Amino acid sequence: MMEQNGYTELSGIERELVLQYLIDGNVPVTLTPIDKIPDENDASKTKSIIKSLTSQVFPVAIRGEHIKVQKNGEILLENPPQSVSSFANQNVKVEFYFNRVGLYFHTVVKETSNGLSLIIPEKIQRIADVPEEKKYDISAIIYLDCNTSKELNIKAIPENDIQLFTRPAWKCIPLENQKKAKKLLEDFVEQAKAEKNAGTGIQLIAVCKYLTEKKVEKLQSLQNRMEPLTILFVDHERIVFGVPASQKKSFNSKEYGIKISFSINKGPISAREIFVTGIVNKIYQNEENDDICVDFRYSNMQEEDLRFLYEKATSTLFD
Repeated sequence: MMEQNGYTELSGIERELVLQYLIDGNVPVTLTPIDKIPDENDASKTKSIIKSLTSQVFPVAIRGEHIKVQKNGEILLENPPQSVSSFANQNVKVEFYFNRVGLYFHTVVKETSNGLSLIIPEKIQRIADVPEEKKYDISAIIYLDCNTSKELNIKAIPENDIQLFTRPAWKCIPLENQKKAKKLLEDFVEQAKAEKNAGTGIQLIAVCKYLTEKKVEKLQSLQNRMEPLTILFVDHERIVFGVPASQKKSFNSKEYGIKISFSINKGPISAREIFVTGIVNKIYQNEENDDICVDFRYSNMQEEDLRFLYEKATSTLFD
């Protein structure tokens, strides 16, 4: 593959191989509306602008059986999802996997007498590799399955719009999701009363928020790359992770080793690491969503770490 203007562009021979691959197989693709097709010859215009989520336009996955690729590079969309009809005559970014490698191109959705179609352009690019990880105030790694001594090294990062170590508020759940979230919360509270294992239960708002959110699967540079979990809640008693569907099979055991890392802005040290073991206390799920939330209750922790988490979570001194 050739590097041009910061893009990884397929050579002519590679493009022909990919085109034949699309013709021969039922290859699923994802369409994302963009404001304009970038000009790769102008460095100031190389970034396509994805339409804002506030416009209620989301990427749409199209299954292979709804796609027919012609030898001339035209893709016919046969009975695509209803949401794709709004993409007619719009610029889109088309993403798909070729032998596990993430590829994409930009094109226009055209409305013809036979329905919607796309033209595969001359330039097909490789999806950029995962960017360097940013520094988070808190992160975690589930590093060990205690029952089997198997090393896991599953990373977790905070939810973008949830402030940890503050009491979760119902208003953090988007209004359009609150009806579903309320039903989930009522179910989880009933389960907690019967099982007596939810503690104060304040973590349930973050759980309901995660399980009712619309998840958009983002294509990666390499298919099936392990995604980080989402830290939804943490205090001195438990830590709760949002787990994407692709990772849910990771949690068959009961006890795990977990490292929780904190960035410290003041003082002689820049970070603090806490090592705990945690028992899977509860797995929360929504029948409409394949993602799950895993609630870990700490089973072993040093006293100085308990003090640190308690004071951080409650804003009161540990007694």
